[in-house]
Amino acid sequence: MDSLEVFEKQLLEFISAEMVTDAAHDINHVLRVVKTAKQLSKQEGGKADIVVPAAYLHDCFTFPKGHSKRNQSSFFAAEKAIEFLNEIGYPNQYWQDIHHAIVAHSFSANVKPMTIEAKIVQDADRLDALGAVGIVRCLQVSTALGRTLYSTADPFCTSREPDDGTYTIDHFYTKLLKLADTMQTHSAKEEAVKRTSFMQGYLDQLANEV
Repeated sequence: MDSLEVFEKQLLEFISAEMVTDAAHDINHVLRVVKTAKQLSKQEGGKADIVVPAAYLHDCFTFPKGHSKRNQSSFFAAEKAIEFLNEIGYPNQYWQDIHHAIVAHSFSANVKPMTIEAKIVQDADRLDALGAVGIVRCLQVSTALGRTLYSTADPFCTSREPDDGTYTIDHFYTKLLKLADTMQTHSAKEEAVKRTSFMQGYLDQLANEV
């Protein structure tokens, strides 16, 4: 683990310079994902030498929201990550699993995680879309894209199909409230249920106010 800690400083320096995508995908997002991934790794028995670099580098490249290749971002990120790991001399026996973990973390890429480490990184990233932070990140992205908060006629998609390309709150129904069911590890499932409950409470309060 001592050698990993040395590399971790380089990983942090690199990703701090690379995270320039949007307010919801900044260095703080990465640090939260790393923190959660480390916790899940301890709970689920993942290899830190794979989990930690993959968590740091999972968003080292991403196409902007709305880009035609957005769902391929994780493939580009994985390639870029391996190039960097090669440059700093990171042990190559971990490269393949790190590459897979980065590719599989993406929701839009729809790649099934085949290792416990890939499951952990995917879960850590998805947990960051839930709870208090998840609500704020959703609002940040939607504000940047100029989306209205909710539909005046039907704010909570009671009698219509959700349209999160137009309404911010609709994203809860198209994706966020469903994420708990996609968690790969037992530890993440438990945490996801708690965070989803918090988000439902927010929607209930919003309903009272509007």
